[in-house]
Amino acid sequence: MNYMDAPPKPWPTGIAEQCEPLVRRVLAANASPYTFTGTQTYLVGAGDGIAVIDPGPAGTGVADHADTNGAGHVEAILAAAGSARIMAILCTHTHRDHSPAAAELKVRTGAPIIGCAPLAMDDDGPRADAAFDPDYAPDRVLADGERLDGPDWTIEAVATPGHTSNHLCYALVESGALFTGDHVMAWSTSVVSPPDGDMSAYMASLQKLHDRDDKVYYPAHGPAVTRPRQLVRGMLGHRRQREAQILRLLGSGPHRITDMVPVMYKGLDPRLTGAAGRSVLAHLVDLRQQGRAASEGDLWTIIA
Repeated sequence: MNYMDAPPKPWPTGIAEQCEPLVRRVLAANASPYTFTGTQTYLVGAGDGIAVIDPGPAGTGVADHADTNGAGHVEAILAAAGSARIMAILCTHTHRDHSPAAAELKVRTGAPIIGCAPLAMDDDGPRADAAFDPDYAPDRVLADGERLDGPDWTIEAVATPGHTSNHLCYALVESGALFTGDHVMAWSTSVVSPPDGDMSAYMASLQKLHDRDDKVYYPAHGPAVTRPRQLVRGMLGHRRQREAQILRLLGSGPHRITDMVPVMYKGLDPRLTGAAGRSVLAHLVDLRQQGRAASEGDLWTIIA
């Protein structure tokens, strides 16, 4: 978990910013240690019909891990759209800082909700769905490689499970841009939290993006990524280093996650300790699946 310092305030909350001819973004007022300056909603298209990606937190209630709620964000999206018709509302995944405003935006515009699948959590273990939007109800789910066409844009779904099992990125065919949601961000590595978050799937999804030739990434939090393959290569290396660090710790004897986090994350913001622990758990679960680690209760050991 490497974190970039937030830019100085004021942040452009609620203001439509032009990223490139077919892309604008609007920042929601839900800044937090987990969301950086807030969730960035993207409007795609320069003509009469546009798509909205990651509409953000609901207009009432507090977004997941957020300091403030998303009140007024839907109004900001509609103001940015102006006279253009919103043709589709797309969500990269269903964390509560990404998808809840989709329902309100659909009511206001009549646009269908398209994109990631609803989250289906198993009931055979500890539940971890509090961070997710339970009311997300898409009109159409996009499969990997499936496309959605607008008047001057084409969006292609790129399945990237790992941060969540239902995570999608969206490629803008006309410009080579990729909307990466929470999968790849420049300000921080993504939290991978079991049971839904899966480190093995996350690493495979990173490799999938590395093998593509996208020109720029637009994440849901933080600045655009203008050298995407270089960043993804670094992220793959960072995760491998974390795995090696865990194996070294276990090699010295059994450890609990609560013992590992202070060693592995020096100087970490105390508010992020829980997230760091979840990422360590994700690595440990992956190592267990590889037959390289084992657990008894909360104690983890290495398998020689």
